[in-house]
Amino acid sequence: MYGIVDCDNCYVSCERVFRPDLVGKPVVVLSNNDGCVVARSNEAKALGITAGIPYYQLAEKFPDQKIAVFSSNYELYGELTGRVVEIIKKEAPAYFRYSIDECFVKLNGIADLKPWGENLSKTIKQSVGIPVSIGIAPNKTLAKIASRFAKKYRGYRHCCVIDNEEKRRKALSLTGIEDIWGIGRRYTSRIVSSGIKTALDLAKMPESWVRSTFNNIVMLRTWRELNGDDCVPDEQMAAKKSICTSRSFNGMISDISQLRTHIDNYAARCAEKLRMQKTVATILGVFLNTNPFREDLPQYYNFLETRLITPSNSTITIVKTANALLEQLYRPGYRYKKAGVIVMGIAPDSPIQQDLFDTDAEMIAKMRRLDTVVDRINKVNGTETIVLCSQQYPSQNGTGKAEIFANAIKHDFKSANPTTRWSDIIRLK
Repeated sequence: MYGIVDCDNCYVSCERVFRPDLVGKPVVVLSNNDGCVVARSNEAKALGITAGIPYYQLAEKFPDQKIAVFSSNYELYGELTGRVVEIIKKEAPAYFRYSIDECFVKLNGIADLKPWGENLSKTIKQSVGIPVSIGIAPNKTLAKIASRFAKKYRGYRHCCVIDNEEKRRKALSLTGIEDIWGIGRRYTSRIVSSGIKTALDLAKMPESWVRSTFNNIVMLRTWRELNGDDCVPDEQMAAKKSICTSRSFNGMISDISQLRTHIDNYAARCAEKLRMQKTVATILGVFLNTNPFREDLPQYYNFLETRLITPSNSTITIVKTANALLEQLYRPGYRYKKAGVIVMGIAPDSPIQQDLFDTDAEMIAKMRRLDTVVDRINKVNGTETIVLCSQQYPSQNGTGKAEIFANAIKHDFKSANPTTRWSDIIRLK
């Protein structure tokens, strides 16, 4: 049997951990630069607030509602969901993390599955403060469907188990095509146009129809799992083949020094991610583009990449390389809206010298030790406690004092980080 543990309204639940006064009230979390709504509490959904609605429209469409608004705080969300995973790791025979708010578990050897799920949900809520819903079934697709029922209906007490044929057919009959794990919008419209409305309708279709209609192994696996087979392979969290860090700016930028600050931060973040998954990159790319929606302004888009002489995950090396590419990419006279850094050709990190002409092994060893120390300090004291000088954003308030890059991104409603930053620690009166 498989289970999936899913944090309910994850971002909102994380914000509520240190704001219990917001329980039962409408809460939304915004995207980067406070652009649009990316997460909603059940109360916000009940008001009719849709995912993706621009922030400025909230006041226009819901003028009489008191809605708590938060900027995205991924440092907080990552730390709290990490605590959830640590509890799952102790309670489940085997697990693998599927996303920031979902974790699959294997439940071989556990006899009483329903009590186990209810107790796990209770433990996570008491220990971390985040509500979770747990679905348990013979395969991952049915477990995802079960978790949806656990989330939707209180009677399940946060855990729904599909463990016989009657429950499987009943659950599928109440599940729309759009709610099946792995079926996107394109496939949903094609399936619905064939007169198939529920997961049970799809499961009843012959295999020959699935093969001829989609010619897709993913759809075939989904169909088989709806019929009770276990055929979606266990997806261990494999290292990514490429990593991209990019954002749209708060406004538009023409000055190369400001662009450099952003590029350096994106590059530093890529290097940190490489080290987190114990890999190195062999290729680095940088892109710049203007705002395509401003047809009244000159348009420019370009991307350049280069191969690193020695595969690396060093912040200094990757930042220097990104800077060199930016110098080649930049064209004066344009107002840039977005930039990004991509690292590719990712391979496992190895102390073995990979370039015949790279003989400065001592310097490489020093860079490794430096990155290790910086990562440790930032983990204990909060991200961006220590950064490169070039990662600091030039002051815009006339004080002449540089600001940490986080201040260059619009996040007017960002909450504190009491679990990762000493400066944000909660003080009791």
